[in-house]
Amino acid sequence: MPSTAAADNHAGVKDVILLENVPEVESSIVDNEVHLTALHIYEDGHFEIADDEKLTWSTTNKNVAVVDGGDVTLSGHNGRTFITVSDGTYRDRIAIDHKPAKKPDKKKPSFEGKVVKQQGDRYEIIEQAIEGMTINEKIGQMLMPDFRNWEGENVTEMLPEIEQIVKDYHLGGVILFRENVVTTEQTAKLVADYQAAAEKYGLLMTIDQEGGIVTRLQSGTDMPGNMALGATRSSEISYNVGEAIGEELNALGINMNLAPVLDVNNNPDNPVIGVRSFGESPELVAELGVAYTEGLQSTGVAATAKHFPGHGDTAVDSHLGLPEVPYDKERLMEVELYPFQQAMDAGIDAIMTAHVTFPKIDDTKVISKKDGSKISLPATLSPKVLTGLMREEMGYEGVIITDALNMNAITEHFGSVDAVIRAVKAGTDIILMPVGLEKVVDGLLEAVETGEISVDRIEQSVERILTLKLNRGVIKSEATPDMNEVLANAKEVVGSDAHKQVEQKAAEKSITLVKNDDVLPLGPAVDEKIVVVGHSYSNSLYQAVRNHHENTGLIQASGPLSEEQLSQLESAEAIVAGTYTYNVSGRSENSSQMQLVNQLIEDLDTPVIGVGIRNPYDIMAYPEIDGYLAQYGFRQASFEATAATLFGENNPTGLLPVTIPGGDGNALYQFGHGLSY
Repeated sequence: MPSTAAADNHAGVKDVILLENVPEVESSIVDNEVHLTALHIYEDGHFEIADDEKLTWSTTNKNVAVVDGGDVTLSGHNGRTFITVSDGTYRDRIAIDHKPAKKPDKKKPSFEGKVVKQQGDRYEIIEQAIEGMTINEKIGQMLMPDFRNWEGENVTEMLPEIEQIVKDYHLGGVILFRENVVTTEQTAKLVADYQAAAEKYGLLMTIDQEGGIVTRLQSGTDMPGNMALGATRSSEISYNVGEAIGEELNALGINMNLAPVLDVNNNPDNPVIGVRSFGESPELVAELGVAYTEGLQSTGVAATAKHFPGHGDTAVDSHLGLPEVPYDKERLMEVELYPFQQAMDAGIDAIMTAHVTFPKIDDTKVISKKDGSKISLPATLSPKVLTGLMREEMGYEGVIITDALNMNAITEHFGSVDAVIRAVKAGTDIILMPVGLEKVVDGLLEAVETGEISVDRIEQSVERILTLKLNRGVIKSEATPDMNEVLANAKEVVGSDAHKQVEQKAAEKSITLVKNDDVLPLGPAVDEKIVVVGHSYSNSLYQAVRNHHENTGLIQASGPLSEEQLSQLESAEAIVAGTYTYNVSGRSENSSQMQLVNQLIEDLDTPVIGVGIRNPYDIMAYPEIDGYLAQYGFRQASFEATAATLFGENNPTGLLPVTIPGGDGNALYQFGHGLSY
């Protein structure tokens, strides 16, 4: 019988178990070490990390392994030991083996350690947790709203009203945006306050920290984006970028990243993916996407592949309308679906769906609430895509999360409640950014009561969500975290010198020299002038160039120059023209920006070097330029890498991750093209 004192310490506790004994949890020994986590199981089935100060740990064989507060270190001798944890009332143990490796080779040690789980019903904690949940709690686990603003103000600290919503709706997660994450200290505190607001289960705290143009942390390291990584052709750099992003998120308490984008950008006219993709080759996207994922997940942060089944070959932005991908399954398996299959096979934690229609997979027509017209069912709401294709054909067992349900592609045609019900019936697990939390929850409860959605269907999702949380350590803790320690660690990790080096290397290796008519590298004398011309981000380009050559001028212009401005350029040694586009009209020869560049080429004898600040496709509008560099993004490190390349301090090695089409139907520059000095 437990003593009264022990029982008082843990009111409602019915057991202590080791997380590593739970069947759904994967654990391995790395560098002869493994950390064990003790959980208290409560009467209602929920679990929390036990306060370590109230635990005792022991090992039955110190020759095999020693233990210190859950940290197990193998001693190097063969044999088996049992590691036991006790809270004074309940106890659990797990076996650690050290024995010869089954298939030793030169790369692996000839002896290896292994964690051997104990068996028994007491370890079926996910099943017990679900049994103890109310239907409201189960639905709550599936909800992931955003609190970007509250009454017109950006939410940068916990508000009582938001804390109440987290509790009232038993939320399973929250997504953060740039408005929420301003400084390292503020972000770490906000995240900790969200976790403190959750009553029983840890929250999935998510963010879109892709790198490149989609970077949310204002105090983090601004890694180059996927297309820049595609230009490096380096899985090692991609792994390091994923790892650095993961380390920064983990230090802030953010445990899930809505990245990487695994869309194959094989449509130059794509307005929403573009440089967020690793490139147009399914193999390249898969290789670098898996490397990024492995780097990210090695830090304990969950990765999310998006946007399934593929948003790369679209010419409509799903934030604004409903795009269509017209291909049959055979083509989709070879191209769009290939990177997703590789990521699934590599054990990615979650996959995000696309608000895109795939009529060859699902030809279901539904009536639009917008105008009464018949429209195809988008993948996010399609049972054939999510359950038939992803689960049954491709064998995916992890978490499915919708893209934001507040996007026009969904809200206009389906309405907020109907969209959520359809998404859940289709097989989604997490409902991202539903519109009108109260209406949505009421709608789901009604759908369960009427039998439109079965309780079993809800529980399947909760099981997957809790499995993810256990594997990523997203578990409430009985002990309150020491915020001084959390903040000190976050300040050390976020924006660290080591991460800046990863960022710089990725940027330098990505710069692609597409064209060079003997004008690069620049080597001006001190008294010779360089002029930077452009509009968007022209100041960033100018500052980076000026750091290498002080005698640099800037003309900011969004269209053709006046005669007076042109005359200022006649004495320049070289002109650097920065162009910035994100859609087809932007790179049209008729756009004012491109008229400006062509004016410089045609009216001056001075060499003109173009810099595609975001899209490598910009040279399509000014093919006669003397030199052209693609940098794939507008973060500081990319401008610095471009400037170093202009002056020959960085020898460009980047290769185009996409084909640049010409006006005649032929390629202007092929996939894989890239010059060096």
